[in-house]
Amino acid sequence: MNSRISLILAGLLLVGALIAGYWGLVLSRPAPVAPPATPSPEVVQPVAEDQTRQPVVVLAHDVAPFVALTAADLTLERLRTVPAGSLTRLDQAVGKVPWRPLSAGTWLTEESFNSGGPLARMIRPNERALAVAVDEVIGASGQLAPGDYVDVLLFLRQEASNPQQSAQVVVPALRLLGVGDQLGLTNDGTPGTAPPTTADEKLKAQQGRTSARTVLLAVPEQLLSRLMLAAQSGVLRLAVRSADEQLLSQYWAGETESAINLENTKRDLYQFNQLSFSQAPANSFGPTTASSASKRSGVEVIRGNQVTQQTP
Repeated sequence: MNSRISLILAGLLLVGALIAGYWGLVLSRPAPVAPPATPSPEVVQPVAEDQTRQPVVVLAHDVAPFVALTAADLTLERLRTVPAGSLTRLDQAVGKVPWRPLSAGTWLTEESFNSGGPLARMIRPNERALAVAVDEVIGASGQLAPGDYVDVLLFLRQEASNPQQSAQVVVPALRLLGVGDQLGLTNDGTPGTAPPTTADEKLKAQQGRTSARTVLLAVPEQLLSRLMLAAQSGVLRLAVRSADEQLLSQYWAGETESAINLENTKRDLYQFNQLSFSQAPANSFGPTTASSASKRSGVEVIRGNQVTQQTP
């Protein structure tokens, strides 16, 4: 009897052990990881076109001069502010030949296909670009910038061939085209040289203006030889004019003002005969000696830059 009970208990324990082992095996297995849910594709809503923007023809990449443009060279960009004179259709530029290299991103105008470099496109038909040597004193302590207007002053020292020193304005209101290797804006409003963008480039540009040894002036054609002669005869100074003088751009380019200003400049240059050191000046700064007055015979007549003696 006892042995039978022992067998039954042993069987129950065996069954319990099997159940416990199976349950432990089930619990020790890792839980299955559910696959990540695939996101549903988002519906892209079409962006409404901004009606305030206008198309502008822009170069898609750099182009070489003297090569006709193709449609692959061009692209259209829509801008809020359209540059003056810019092309608005691709067919306006296809087939045209630029006379100078153009960089990618340049918006095109009719001026883009005109001949001449940046400097030639900065002056008007009746002007000439003339380089003048400067230093820290002549160049207003290195504070000149393209686009400024200056008066050119001339100082003549007293020498054996020049009895009396004098100072005068040779040509007023000349536009600065460039300072050193930096150019201003062309007639179509594009920069003659690439404007600085980074802080290092801006610092380098400022240092270049400060250390510049030449400046470019837009000189009226009629006064070109006079300024050249003045540069070789004495000491020049550049006097910067105020930016509040709003009509300086029309000083030599106005329909009526330029002719009047030209005649005034010729008349005001009352000591121009000193530039050739031909004789003592009729009017000058400083005292007039009796000996010089005694040497003059007759009446001295001044017509512009011509001085003649007439005997009554």
